[in-house]
Amino acid sequence: MIEKRDFYINGAWVAPKVARDYQVIDPASEEPCAVISLGDQADTDAAVAAAKAALPGWKAADPAVRIAAVERIAEVYARRSEEMAQAMSLEMGAPIDLARRNQWGAGAYHIANFITAAKAFPWVHPLGDGTPGAMIAHEAVGVVGLITPWNWPMNQVTLKVIPAILAGCTMVLKPSEESPLSSLLFAEILDEAGLPPGVFNLVNGDGMGVGSQLSTHPDIEMISFTGSTRAGRAISKAAAETLKRVTLELGGKGANLVFADADDEAVARGVKHCFQNSGQSCNAPTRMLVERPAYDRAVEIARKTAEATRVASPREEGGHIGPVVNKSQFEKIQGLIEQGIAEGAKLVAGGPGRPENLNRGFYVRPTVFADCDPSMTIMNEEIFGPVLSIMPFDSEDQAIEVANATPYGLTNYVQSSDGARRNRLARALRSGMVEMNGADRGAGAPFGGVGASGRAREGGRWGIEEFCDVKSISGWAE
Repeated sequence: MIEKRDFYINGAWVAPKVARDYQVIDPASEEPCAVISLGDQADTDAAVAAAKAALPGWKAADPAVRIAAVERIAEVYARRSEEMAQAMSLEMGAPIDLARRNQWGAGAYHIANFITAAKAFPWVHPLGDGTPGAMIAHEAVGVVGLITPWNWPMNQVTLKVIPAILAGCTMVLKPSEESPLSSLLFAEILDEAGLPPGVFNLVNGDGMGVGSQLSTHPDIEMISFTGSTRAGRAISKAAAETLKRVTLELGGKGANLVFADADDEAVARGVKHCFQNSGQSCNAPTRMLVERPAYDRAVEIARKTAEATRVASPREEGGHIGPVVNKSQFEKIQGLIEQGIAEGAKLVAGGPGRPENLNRGFYVRPTVFADCDPSMTIMNEEIFGPVLSIMPFDSEDQAIEVANATPYGLTNYVQSSDGARRNRLARALRSGMVEMNGADRGAGAPFGGVGASGRAREGGRWGIEEFCDVKSISGWAE
């Protein structure tokens, strides 16, 4: 068992003021794999004080200095890639190949894109309206609180920590208590890269403790949160008293619109995307809407794809899926599968219980429902597991109506060979992102949604802007 109890405050590892042990559970074995301590108010206050003391110097540092620091972080992050992959595989059950390629790789990808964006970022620039001496400056918001989830640990940590560093902010990170090991390693990486003391601080804790303390702390100017919509609402209310900026990246219930003229791999691609990371992605395409002439074939392809999806230990190499993160998540998913059956959806593949070869661990059978109705719970609630719901549609307008009939609005998907149709749908679908025909978002493109998915825009130039205040200056000397 790994035991690492300290917090990272003001450039040093610091023992907690009051030790409250928390066992991190390995979801593959259901056994403890590490012990951490949860911070209390004194620990949060110490971390915020360190960040506040470091702010003037870091905010005033030349952007080139901050970029150079992130370049050093990138070097160390690359060198310690295997340690990072192993940590994420252990703490949240990512299969080791996925952890090496996607989980670790997401962090490397974002760091590189932020460096590119920062080098071209207009920190101080003319207003551009022909007014002499009118300038716009982007300046650090100040001390920021960063609260990250367990499902894509380094993806979310780098999407917050790196742009905050580049913008000149100082910060306190509270990673999820379900997946703290990778963030503790990330603190080691920043320390090894020589980030000045106080710029980055880490305090482990839960949402009710350190999360709430950060959200209400008078010396924190901004909260950046990724997690559930319920928690996002609570953070917004808590932060309102001190008039903090709050950026939220929350849940999703993405629709994947598959037209009869879609490419031959469209359905299988959508199923695999839904099941990636054991379905634990806020942008997963969990609702597949299929044009009626292609519907029966799509259901059959989905069935075969689900049945071919192997579920196995995260310690094994290969292209399988692993467990979900914990017992409560496992039980929630099982309950929603049972509810789908009870509400009349046709179970095509998978179903309740663990896969036959696994009797321990939080493993879920890859599940496909067909003949779903928009009113069904599985078509409306974010399941966060390897569960796909399929229904037919008869017209483009109907598909848009069903896709948009959700409070969420993170990512929607379109599969069609008709370019004009894709362009229409890209504008008609209510979401922060639309991905079509399997094309990835561009490097540095913003990640974020609308409605109950929050309105953060993380990544590239937009990610840096989130941590900046915009200052209008007149009378600037030419």
